[in-house]
Amino acid sequence: MGTLVEMKGIYKLFGGLCAINNVDLTIGKGEVIGLVGDNAAGKSTLMKVLSGVYPPTEGDIFVEGQQKIFKSPHDARNVGVVMLFQDLALVQDLDVTDNIFLGKELPKRIFGQDMRFLLDRRTMDERSEKFLRELEINVDSIKEKVKNLSGGQRQSVSIARTIFFNARLVILDEPTSAISVKETQKVLDLILQLKKKGVAVIIVSHRMEDIFNVADRVVVLRRGKKVEDIEKCKTTPELIIKRIIGLNDGAGCNQ
Repeated sequence: MGTLVEMKGIYKLFGGLCAINNVDLTIGKGEVIGLVGDNAAGKSTLMKVLSGVYPPTEGDIFVEGQQKIFKSPHDARNVGVVMLFQDLALVQDLDVTDNIFLGKELPKRIFGQDMRFLLDRRTMDERSEKFLRELEINVDSIKEKVKNLSGGQRQSVSIARTIFFNARLVILDEPTSAISVKETQKVLDLILQLKKKGVAVIIVSHRMEDIFNVADRVVVLRRGKKVEDIEKCKTTPELIIKRIIGLNDGAGCNQ
């Protein structure tokens, strides 16, 4: 598989509060990690450090063995690390194609020159349609405004946009918290599609069933510390819940 990202000795302090306390985390290429913990366990803070929202107070981040300093989410995106928040950052009044190409629109070329004031909408539509089809994402039309899509479709379009521009690690913050059971399965299927394409995924979720449907490993944070990092085959949802609340019963392999 090979290692994509390493976080080593990460601390994050907010004044006198230690939100992240000496956490190490390794993410393999094409690996799906379930990151779980109670409220205020440090999950979102750790992921914001990884995605460039917060600088670490101490510690280092490596991408394919090279140390990286992320001063902003833009720096993280430049090496393929993208975090999707629950609001998805989609523009509701734009259509699917416009959202996928947002910020990276294709200009028309006339006599070999880029015409920045004219967009090559046909090519953008064709590429969007082909890409969504490859990921098995179903929308009625790529010309449909995002505000008219279902919650699951919006989540899928948001994920697709990151992959379209070569994300190598996608961090999903509660991706199934506000959608139906049917749409949840579609999002989980999309996560497995990303895995097949070699894209690593970290799914932050309180829904243990979702974690165990897609994750290769489960990482538990409690009060800012990593208290478990275990292959899915070697644990159960019940044992993970015990680790989340602080009952140290160990874990046995269920292969």
